[in-house]
Amino acid sequence: MDYEALGFRAGIEIHQQIDSHKLFCSCPSQLDENFSYTFRRHLRPVQSELGDVDRAAIEEAKKKRVFIYHVPSSSSCLVEADEEPPHEANEEAIDVCLTVASMLHSTPVDEIHFMRKIVIDGSNTTGFQRTALIAMGGEIDGVGIETICLEEDASRKIKQDGNAVHYSIDRLGIPLIEISTSPDIKNPRQAMEIAFKIGMLLRATGKVKRGIGTIRQDLNVSIKDGARVEIKGVQELNDIPEILENEVKRQLEMIEVSNILKKRKARREKIEIKNVEYVFEKTSSRFLQKNKPILAVRLPKMNGVIGGVRYKEHRLGKELATHAKIFGGGIMHSDELPNYGISEQEVEKLRNLLKCSDEDAFIISAGKNAMQAIEAAYERAMQAIEGCRGEVRRALKDGFTEYMRPLPGAARMYPETDVPPIRIKKERLRRIEKNLPEMPEEKMERLRKQYGISMEEARQLIYTARDEIFERKALEYGNAKIVARILLNVMGELERKGYEYEKMLSKMDDVMRGYINNKFAKEAIEDIMRYLVENEEADIEGALKKMGLRKMDEEEIRKIIHEIVMSKKDFVMERKERALSPLMGIAMKELRGKADGATISKILKEEIEKIILQ
Repeated sequence: MDYEALGFRAGIEIHQQIDSHKLFCSCPSQLDENFSYTFRRHLRPVQSELGDVDRAAIEEAKKKRVFIYHVPSSSSCLVEADEEPPHEANEEAIDVCLTVASMLHSTPVDEIHFMRKIVIDGSNTTGFQRTALIAMGGEIDGVGIETICLEEDASRKIKQDGNAVHYSIDRLGIPLIEISTSPDIKNPRQAMEIAFKIGMLLRATGKVKRGIGTIRQDLNVSIKDGARVEIKGVQELNDIPEILENEVKRQLEMIEVSNILKKRKARREKIEIKNVEYVFEKTSSRFLQKNKPILAVRLPKMNGVIGGVRYKEHRLGKELATHAKIFGGGIMHSDELPNYGISEQEVEKLRNLLKCSDEDAFIISAGKNAMQAIEAAYERAMQAIEGCRGEVRRALKDGFTEYMRPLPGAARMYPETDVPPIRIKKERLRRIEKNLPEMPEEKMERLRKQYGISMEEARQLIYTARDEIFERKALEYGNAKIVARILLNVMGELERKGYEYEKMLSKMDDVMRGYINNKFAKEAIEDIMRYLVENEEADIEGALKKMGLRKMDEEEIRKIIHEIVMSKKDFVMERKERALSPLMGIAMKELRGKADGATISKILKEEIEKIILQ
C-alpha cells in the first residue's frame, strides 16, 4: 500500500505497569486468584462540570449490565472497593514517570492534578479512572511525544454470564505510565518500531513490570476521507503492522460503501421494524424455528454493499453483526441469503413484505433480544451512508478489530476532589536528572564491547528483558557468549514450548557449573540444557549418562580421530591439508558433546600431518 498517498497518520499510546505498590494505597501490585468475598454494582453515567454527559458512557449504560467484583484480600483493600477514599498518590510511581519524561526530553508540569475519567463498563468500581498529566512534549526518533500520564490500571475481567460481568479487583489500582505520541507515524512498520523503542526505554528504568498483561499498546489511526479510530489492547509488538493495515482496509471498505450509497442517493429513513414470523411458518432454518420473535427491517439502497465491495473480510455485514452482538442478538442480511435454511421463496416474500426495491437490502434478527439487536444494526447501517466514523475498537488475536464504543468527548473528564495536588519541586527534578538510567542504545554498545557478544545479541537481551540476568551470569561464570546463547536461543526455544522461565534459570546454573567443572564439552551445553528442562527430575550426572555425553580424555579422543583418518587415508593423501575441513565434520558428528571443537581440531590436524609425512 502507498500509505503516503492514502494520507495515513497514526499515533501510539503505550501503557506500562510500574513495579511498585498500588497508586492510592499500600497494597502490593500482584494478581491473586484466591478471593475472599464478592460485591456487586450498577454503574450509570454522570454529568460533567458543564452539565454534559459523555456519549460513550450513554451507550455503555444502554447495555444495563450488573458488575460482580471478586476480592482477593492479599492485594486489595477498601480503596479498590470504593469504600474508603484514596490515600496519597504513590511517590515512587511519580518518580518513574518523571524519569521517563527526562529520558524523552519532555517538560514536567509544575503541579500534578488527578482527574476522573468516566468509565462505566465495570472495569473500575468507582465508575471512573483516576489519571494525571505528568509531562508534555519531547520526541523519539522524530515522532513527537504529546503527553506522559500516570493512571490506575483497571479491574481484570474474569467472565461474563449474560448481563452479569465478573471482575477481579487485584489489578485495579496498579500504577500505569501512559506515553502518547503525536500522529506523526507514517506507516504501520514505523508504528511497531516506535513502540519497540519506547518499550526499551521503559525497561531501561528497571522500574516497570514484565510479562504478559503488563504492557499494552493503543493505536490511533486515520486516512484521507476516513476518521480517527482508536484501537485498544494490542498486546504484541509484532501484531501492530497487521492490525494497522487491516484498519486501513476497513476504512477503505467503508469509504467505498459510502460512495456507492451516496451515488444511489441513500438517506436516513424512519426505522420501520416488522414482525415477520408468518413468512417463516414452514421454514427449514433451525435458528428461526427455535427463536421468536422474528423481526426484519429494510435497509434503503444497500443491496449488494453489505456483503463486501472492496475488501470482503472487512464487509459492512461484520460491522452490523458486531453492533447486534453487543445487545445479545444476531442478524442475517439479504446479501448472504438464501442460506442457513432460508429459501429463495422466503427471501422474495420478505422483500415484498418490507417493500424492498431492487436497490434495497434487509436484515433479520430473532430471539428475546431481537429488537435491541436490530435497532443497533440498523443505526450502524445508517451511519455507513455518512462514511467512516470516529470510534473505539478492540484488537483481536487474528489481527482484525471490532467495534467497542464511540470516541469519548470532553465530558468524560472532571477534577478528582479526593486527591490533593502535588507540587513538583526543582530539587526533585535535579535528583532525577543525576540518576538517569543507561539509555538502551548506550547499553547495547556497552554489552557488545564489554562481553564480546554481537550487537544483535545485545539488542535481543535488552528487548527480552534478559540483560540484567545476562550480566550477572556472565560475570559469575566467565563465559558471556555461552550465557547469551543459552538465554536467547535455548531458553527462547523452550519458552515457546511452554516451559517456565524461572524454572529454566536453575537448570542453567546446573549446566554452567557442570561445564566449568569440565564434565562435558562446550558443544554439549545446549543439548544438556534442553534435556534437563524437559526432564525436570534429572540431574547433570543422570543427563550425561542417559545422553552418552561423558567428556573423554585426550587419549580416547585421539584413538577415535586416528581411526577416522586411517579410514580416509587415500582421501588425505590426495587432498593433503585440505582434508582437514571435511574430516572435521565427520569427527564433530562422532564426538559432539564428548570433546570441545578446539581439541578435536588440534588432534585431527596432528593425525593428518602424520599421514602426509609418511
